[in-house]
Amino acid sequence: MEMIEINGENGGGQILRSALSLSMITGQGFRMKNIRGKRSKPGLMRQHLTCVKAAAEISSAELNKGNGAEMHDEELQFLPGKVNAGEYVFRIGSAGSTTLLFQTLLPALMFAGDVSSIEIHGGTHNPMAPTADFIEQAFLPQIKKMGAEVSFECLKYGFAPSGGGCIKAKINPVKRLKRISLLERGEVISRKAQCILSNVSKSVGERELSAIQSALAWGDEELELKVENDVDGAGNVLSLEEVYDNVVIHASCCGMKAKSAERVARDAMKHYLTFVNSSAAVDGKLADQLLLPMALSGLGGFSTIAMTNHIRTNVDLIKKFCDVEFDFKDDQRGLLKVVLSSKIEI
Repeated sequence: MEMIEINGENGGGQILRSALSLSMITGQGFRMKNIRGKRSKPGLMRQHLTCVKAAAEISSAELNKGNGAEMHDEELQFLPGKVNAGEYVFRIGSAGSTTLLFQTLLPALMFAGDVSSIEIHGGTHNPMAPTADFIEQAFLPQIKKMGAEVSFECLKYGFAPSGGGCIKAKINPVKRLKRISLLERGEVISRKAQCILSNVSKSVGERELSAIQSALAWGDEELELKVENDVDGAGNVLSLEEVYDNVVIHASCCGMKAKSAERVARDAMKHYLTFVNSSAAVDGKLADQLLLPMALSGLGGFSTIAMTNHIRTNVDLIKKFCDVEFDFKDDQRGLLKVVLSSKIEI
């Protein structure tokens, strides 16, 4: 079987993680060149290397013809073996995203034939990655609808740059994923603004929530300030969560040094309002995460706000490994319907 050739220049770390997931599931090896080629620091960084080595561990994969993989490598050859269910512990060794590693391994372990557990140490709330709360509240409920049973827990928060967080998941095997159709979000059930603080003045969280309340006119009962003491270093994340009949929107922003509480609130609201003011069922972040499991089910569709480079590059990659076709319909008014197969009318 020939290796699938992939140019990793345009997709960042996402295209690498998706390739690892699909390779393990299909048993098809790949060779990726120009890894993160357009980044200021191209090649494998610590977080990407951890994903590669973790994927190799659970699938007994051969890396670069037995020569292994190293930091800053700009080319990778990955030849998987059998995916093995089991109990795994991975340490990223920095504030690198635990959730991105979890999402890399999850699809393969769902089809491993037996129960698995994974514990991942690193960052749980990172500015450039899905937060642990997003995974638990927005992503995994959709995976459950597809027939998979996955329990997930954030055991300890980890913020950049200190890290030190931990997530743990138990993954039960599934033979086949069910179709998912998210073309309508449904009615609003509940909403909540939550601010999590660690080693940061409580007044910061109060200002963030006050800015939310002032702009959105939410009631006191919809605001929550949570202080976490068992955390390495300082950290702050503000999230806006709105639960609908069919989907959960989870918009968040991580606080950083020299970034005011009011700006954190504005950035979180920007993501939230972009979705709420549209007619889409799925926000851009969740759309990225659903493409791969939807492709594995062979059927499905969702409506989202607009075509993004992440969607485009992910779809192109998925089609290299899976015999599927995606249809796109853009109504030119800020709504994009993404459908896998022609069995769903758009």
